[in-house]
Formats: sequence, C-alpha cells, structure tokens
Amino acid sequence: MGKLSATAVKAARRPGRLGDGDGLYLVVQPTGSKSWVCRVQKHGMRRDFGLGSAAKVSLADARERAREIRSWVELGLDPIFERRKAQGIPTFREAAAKVLAAHRKTWRNEKHEAQWSSTLEAYAFPHIGHLQVNDITGPMIRGLLAEIWLSKPETARRVRQRIGTILDWAYASGYRESEAPMRAVTRGLPRQPKKDGHFAAMPYDKVPAFVFRLRERESFSRLALQFAILTAARSGEVRHATWDEIDLKVGLWTLPKERMKAQREHVVPLTRPALCILERCLELRIANCPLIFPGARRNAPLSDMTLTKLLKEMKEPYTAHGFRSAFRDWVSETTNHSGDVAEAALAHAVKDKTEAAYRRGNLLEKRRIMMNDWASFCTSPRISR
Repeated sequence: MGKLSATAVKAARRPGRLGDGDGLYLVVQPTGSKSWVCRVQKHGMRRDFGLGSAAKVSLADARERAREIRSWVELGLDPIFERRKAQGIPTFREAAAKVLAAHRKTWRNEKHEAQWSSTLEAYAFPHIGHLQVNDITGPMIRGLLAEIWLSKPETARRVRQRIGTILDWAYASGYRESEAPMRAVTRGLPRQPKKDGHFAAMPYDKVPAFVFRLRERESFSRLALQFAILTAARSGEVRHATWDEIDLKVGLWTLPKERMKAQREHVVPLTRPALCILERCLELRIANCPLIFPGARRNAPLSDMTLTKLLKEMKEPYTAHGFRSAFRDWVSETTNHSGDVAEAALAHAVKDKTEAAYRRGNLLEKRRIMMNDWASFCTSPRISR
C-alpha cells in the first residue's frame, strides 16, 4: 500500500518530493506543476526515470509504471530501451530521416544532405533500410561495405561513417542496447590501397600555357576555371559566386563566411585579368540571374563535375583544386612573398594563435601585390606553349 492518495496528490502545493514508496515520487515544481519519478538502484548505481505529468498520469498508473521499471531493472534490462521498444523501434531508413532532419541546420549547403541521401540510398538501404535499428549487426554492415570497400574506397568510408552516425543516434535515443560496432567492422575488412591524399596539381610552370589554351574558346566553364586559377580560389567558391559579392570599382570579391570552408569571411583582391573575366561575364549575364558563372539550367550554378570534364576534354590529368597547389608552389619556389601571405590568400585556417593574430588584418595589400604577380605570371606570353 502506497503512502500517497489521489486526494493528497491533488492537494500537494509545496515544492519538493513526496514519496509513495518503492522509489515512486511525486515532484512538485515551484511553478506548481507536478510529475512522477521512479528512482531505482542496482549495483550501487542510482537512476531516476520520469513517468509523466501528474495531470495526465494518475497515481494508480504511476504505481504500475514504477513496478514495470523496477521489474526491468531486476531483469538486467534498460527501462528506456524497453519503453522505446514498446513505442515502436524505427527502421534504419526511418532513423536516417530523423538524423538528416536533426543535422540539416548545421550543414552549409544542400549538397551535403544530397550526398548523404544518395550514398545511403545506393549502398545501405537495399541491405538494411527495412530493418529495425536494434536488429542491425556488425556482420550486416561489413557485408554491405565489402561490396564497395576496394572498388570505391572513398565512398565506402563515407557510407561507413554515415551508418555509424545513424546507429549511434539510435543508441543514444534508446532504440539500441549497444553502440554501432564500427571499429570491429573496419577490422573485418581488407586494407584499402593507400593514397597520397593530394589533389593532382599541374606544375606551376605549365600554368601560363594552359591559361592560353583556355582562352582559345569561350564558355562559362572556361571563364570560371580561368577565374579560379587567377584568384587561387576553390572551385566551389567560384561556381557559386554571385554578383552581389563583387565590387568592381575597388576590385574586391567578398565571400561570406557561410560559403567558406573555415566559416570565416574571405576577401579576395581582384587583378586586372580577373576583372576582365568579370566584365565579360557581365556582358554575357542572363537577365535576373545572380550567378556569375551560371550552369546549363536557369539560375543554377555550374555542376561540380563541369570543370573536371573540361580538364579531361583538354586531356589534362589534373584537378581544378590542384591549381591552388600550383599557386602555392609558385610562391614558395619563385618569389619572395611571405608564406603567411600565401596561406591567407588560400583562406587556410590557422591553428597557431600567434600566427592567427598576425593574419587577422588579412594582409590585403600584400596579397594584392602577390596576386598581381601571379596574374602576370599566368598570362605571360614568354612561357613556351
């Protein structure tokens, strides 16, 4: 027989806990709201489990829920997990949707979410999408990864990481009794071939001749690649560049932090050749289109494969990103410009606090001089073709 009565529960006003016995408490908040809590202790560990609002859960129901929790604990079961089980455990596909929704606000663009969805749809859902998250085992994960582990190593690693994130969410939400066994899964797979981790970069002494070839024909993709080379910017920063980021009068391109890898505003001094490209794009501008380098679809940027395709068509075994490395090598090997200025031009994040403080003013004028030298080099007619 409990110590509380329905009348006492209704009349309780003073903030604090009123015990009913066997670990069941009525908790009265200073605001006057009341809720039920069940306290259990096993192996020296004490845990409190909320049972709901006293306005919605009667004393009799609270006692029944408390008895159920105590029984689970005595059997060595996790009450939170058992409750979730009773409510219905989501499938892996359903859990993935919840994780995507939870992470959506933290991602910089829609492309990242699209990559998550496409890789899971292609490589995970056909195998485990229909299974409840508590039924997914290490061997199942290893099996689906094994199909692409050696043939598509980078994609496989991303799929592994995304499956792990979803199953960890399921564990933290009480839908699984254990964390995702991703470490054991990885050990059960063969060693992937090593990569040097660098983007294929054109040697800087070949850049002027390549820029000359780019100018032989005109297209938005060719103009975009020239602009990327001259500004040492990432291809994504160029492809998504908009006219409101450009100040033609002072020769500056200001990228908002939302578009930068380091989540920090970046200002790029524009050289005369870069400004000429912008002026030409202004002449070619599609009415009401905010993009400087639009793609085939109206008001859509060039795709991330457009510049790669262009390089392949020109029979060059390099990447668009690699031109940033070419720029950095040119600075180091042929000029007296400071490495700090070059790193600032590349918008690289700085870990050292002293160096970061030194760069806080973004060294704009020194960078302008350096970028003018780079532009002169890239457009120099003296380099053999």
